[in-house]
Amino acid sequence: MRRWTVLGLVVCVALAGILGAGYAQAPRVIRIGVVVSATGPAAALGIPVRNAFLLYEELFRDAIPGHRIQYIILDDATNPTLAVQNARKLIAEDRVVAIAGSTVSVSALAMVDVTGEAGVPQMAMGATQNIVHPVDEKRRWVFLLPQTAASAIQAVTLDMRLRGIRTVGYIGFNDVWGEEWWTSLSQAAPNLGIRVVANERYARADTSVTGQVLRLLAARPDAILIGASGTPAILPHRTLRERGYRGIIYHTHAVGDPDVLRVGGKDLEGALLPVGPAVVADQLPDNHPSKRPALEHKRIYESRYGPGSVSQFGAHVHDFWLIVRPALERALRRASLDNLPAFRAALRDEIEATRNLPGAHGVFTYSPIDHLGHRFEYSNVFVQVQGGKLKLLRTFLPRQ
Repeated sequence: MRRWTVLGLVVCVALAGILGAGYAQAPRVIRIGVVVSATGPAAALGIPVRNAFLLYEELFRDAIPGHRIQYIILDDATNPTLAVQNARKLIAEDRVVAIAGSTVSVSALAMVDVTGEAGVPQMAMGATQNIVHPVDEKRRWVFLLPQTAASAIQAVTLDMRLRGIRTVGYIGFNDVWGEEWWTSLSQAAPNLGIRVVANERYARADTSVTGQVLRLLAARPDAILIGASGTPAILPHRTLRERGYRGIIYHTHAVGDPDVLRVGGKDLEGALLPVGPAVVADQLPDNHPSKRPALEHKRIYESRYGPGSVSQFGAHVHDFWLIVRPALERALRRASLDNLPAFRAALRDEIEATRNLPGAHGVFTYSPIDHLGHRFEYSNVFVQVQGGKLKLLRTFLPRQ
């Protein structure tokens, strides 16, 4: 009897040791919030981002020793009010260390007040400059991943000059995205001797732009820039062609998505647009600093979602991971996850410390006065829709 008692104690001690060791090795969960427009008019932008986060969590959740990355993904339905509600929930209830999103500029901008007041790093995927500029008390918590309109317009107007365009008309969204492209065009074009002869607007959910197109045609521009994003950008393009316009049509980099090309079909043939390098990864010259990370993202994404599935938007997740992973590792050495406000502040500081990091969409360098992070030469390339695909026409790499 005594022998069994002793044996039982030994077994209990061993089990306790095993369970204790298992408990000690349980990874600490690092929760990161994600807000995307996976439904609504901007779904073509949000779905690839959502898909990429799901895939990257599956592949890299244990990349930081002793920790597990968990993405909590919420859909804002292309609604800024819902984006703000999502951000508040992620911060207060899910206690995330950072938020990625939203994927639409107007929603990402609306979230700035929430993340700035709460002191939570936000990696925005909308491309409007005023999401992060100027870097004031709230915006010091916000960093941008995409190229801005002010950057991409340089690629557009350069192509206009090379093609001898003298006049251009504009039609864009009646929101912050359309306004930023209008402002960028109206400032850049005159410097190159290009006259802007028309300015029209429409809503993302509109089903007709006939009136606006008729006024554009009356102005007889050599070219037209459509300041829109996702599949709603197709409506004015298609209407222009149906009404007989034969001039050159430009788009923004928020159209560089396979779903947009599929829905637009032959109507989009010949369209010209700037995109990030990741969109044409396998067409980049070997000396482009984004070629290697862009091909890596392409390999990862297409292994799950199929050939030709890479888009402008999903690649932002690759850059998010390249920036945030080392920032998390450095922040963990400075602050404890048990003190969430201090850890969020340390993470913010470490993201801002990112320097000369080659990503799929350019080379990232943030600073206390610059949360855009991009240089035009590395973050923009220029393409044309040919045969339903994007064909690289030129890069803007500095001459060696």
